Amino acid sequence: MSAIVVKSLSINGTIKEGIAIGTKNLVPIIVNVVLWVLTCWIPYLNVGTTIGLMVGIVSKAAKGEMIPPTEIFDRKYRKYMGEFFLTLGLMWMGIYAGLLLVIIPGIIITYAWILAPLLAVDKGKNPSEALTLSNNLMDGNKFKMWVVYTVATVAMYILMFIFLLIPGVGWVLSAATGLFGIFVFIGIQASVYKQLTAGLDGDVPPPAPQPLPEIPSPSNATP
Repeated sequence: MSAIVVKSLSINGTIKEGIAIGTKNLVPIIVNVVLWVLTCWIPYLNVGTTIGLMVGIVSKAAKGEMIPPTEIFDRKYRKYMGEFFLTLGLMWMGIYAGLLLVIIPGIIITYAWILAPLLAVDKGKNPSEALTLSNNLMDGNKFKMWVVYTVATVAMYILMFIFLLIPGVGWVLSAATGLFGIFVFIGIQASVYKQLTAGLDGDVPPPAPQPLPEIPSPSNATP
């Protein structure tokens, strides 16, 4: 694999793009979430739908692709159930170990590995590769991503509190703001993934074709 060029996240740009992505994909995300809720009790099918909801929708949104209303039922997500759950298992083991060391290391590990499930499914990386690549891509970006999530969370709760002060419809507006915040966070994750994996080639590029050796013509052959 070629050397990785680590990109730097834009805090303002990530928040703005996250809102734009979340707003653009509002309807298909809602439909997919409702379908997941209705079918999450069905064994085996719920594995693929969960992966599609957590990874598939985000990766498609990051690429600017249209998200079908039944995206979570795409059978391709069930192919990656082993890699997905093994990646999550390794993540939680590392995060838990970090949390035992006075919490902060666990938070740092969380942000270092946050892209691993996406890389395992979308880029076809094995769990070890996905964790390592996520750590490399997040190098220098962990604090920025924490700022992005913190600003978005604080802004959402401030708006929810302000709307609660409005008589009559305040609780409706507050609940709608909280629901919209979910789509914004999905959009933010898609924006981060888009920025940091832009131009990332998951496969080793094929060697450049070599010119065929010249064959001397009989007329030029030495007697």
